[in-house]
Amino acid sequence: MGVANGGDKGFEVPELDIKFTKLFINGRFVDAASGKTFETRDPRSGEVTARIAEGDKADIDLAVKAAREAFDHGPWPRMSGFERGRILHKFADLVDQHVEELAALDTVDAGKLFQMGKLLDIPSGANLLRYYAGAADKIHGETLKMSRPCHGYTLKEPVGVVGHIVPWNYPTTMFFFKVSPALAAGCTMVVKPAEQTPLSALFYAHLAKEAGVPDGVLNVVPGFGHTAGAAISSHMDIDKVSFTGSTEVGRLVMEAAAKSNLKSVSLELGGKSPIIVFDDADLDMAVNLVHIATYTNKGEICVAGSRIYVQEGIYDAFVKKATEFAKKSVIGDPFNPRVHQGPQVDKAQYEKILKYIDIGKREGATLVTGGKPCGDKGYYIEPAIFTDVKDDMAIAQEEIFGPVMALMKFKTVEEAIQKANSTRYGLAAGLVTKNIDVANTVSRSVRAGAIWINCYFGFDPDAPFGGCKMSGFGKDMGMDALEKYLHTKTVVTPLYNTPWL
Repeated sequence: MGVANGGDKGFEVPELDIKFTKLFINGRFVDAASGKTFETRDPRSGEVTARIAEGDKADIDLAVKAAREAFDHGPWPRMSGFERGRILHKFADLVDQHVEELAALDTVDAGKLFQMGKLLDIPSGANLLRYYAGAADKIHGETLKMSRPCHGYTLKEPVGVVGHIVPWNYPTTMFFFKVSPALAAGCTMVVKPAEQTPLSALFYAHLAKEAGVPDGVLNVVPGFGHTAGAAISSHMDIDKVSFTGSTEVGRLVMEAAAKSNLKSVSLELGGKSPIIVFDDADLDMAVNLVHIATYTNKGEICVAGSRIYVQEGIYDAFVKKATEFAKKSVIGDPFNPRVHQGPQVDKAQYEKILKYIDIGKREGATLVTGGKPCGDKGYYIEPAIFTDVKDDMAIAQEEIFGPVMALMKFKTVEEAIQKANSTRYGLAAGLVTKNIDVANTVSRSVRAGAIWINCYFGFDPDAPFGGCKMSGFGKDMGMDALEKYLHTKTVVTPLYNTPWL
């Protein structure tokens, strides 16, 4: 297992100029009402990167007031969809112009690979904006065929003021998952980025204003979940809350929404996604796919393929090749283009993952490779592989959110389906097989929001993404995401002396 953690650098770290550290409310960067700040730390070293204004209930109140004014009296929801789309296109162009700077912010905040940010995360965020820019002028209701002498039709109207609570693992991707369709729909909003990763969200707020998004439409208030996040969930003047994060916090968000104004809620929560590898799979392809599914973004991804079921005919060969592959991973500074895996997001997550690795060993699973801290500073962990895993073990049931693979064996298609469904989660699943009949049967039998056959991370702007069971409800991406920021209104007028209905 290679470690490239500093020493002989041989690569360039871009000079970082952190421009935005204050709250963005009503088109201006402002200090928190309390004057408080909090630290954001670089997971490569644990050192402080910047001090960020700490928003709490008072700041959320100010941001909601600005968003409400912008919705009730401002131009954004009253613009034509074409005009909103044109501004979103400009916003996307500005994101493209700052790709390197934005990717660097997500690297020092979240430990994400810099090259991946430049090539995928930031451009994909811009492209999601463009997707919804194209949809903004295609929002419409329908004419109803009434059974009595009335003319009826539906209107699709923006739902109002939206609260977005964004996680730390994909700061840019999740920001645009939520903001893009809500802006296209004509909503105004308050965004609370995760306290670990506020830097890019504040930069996007600046770019939105530069693109022409009116003041008050997009407000960004960094802060902590129990203060700023709780204030969004329970606010009486927020019409909808969209949350991505853990199932435990999702429950609290839903409870607060119910106890306040019964605002609508969409939740994208935890996962423990299975990948089922059948005997007929191409072994090298399957090992590569599973490796990517488990270790991408150091396992800090809600759809990580962390439960791997391999049919008994190829199980031993799969374990051998997967172990060899994991040992070749290069762990180190995420600015280094040779590196495959950067540091975990912060010390708390780092310690949580190591605790689960220890639990796996104590429960009787065999750690065949990795699972140890590495590097002389920062939050680096070797990619781990466990065998001899039982379905009821913690490492097979609980979301670890780290570079940990749990390998298990199965005999029959029916057994694979039963094992895949033996979880409280239902976010995603993967299948590797050459048999179309098996693929069809299993994809219809596994309870999950997304099934990826002979591929993984099959994300696309047009492909709705979201889970079932305790992975939540409501979709991001696709036209389904636009719908959740729209309210359907039925309008009926009587018809007199009409020749036909």
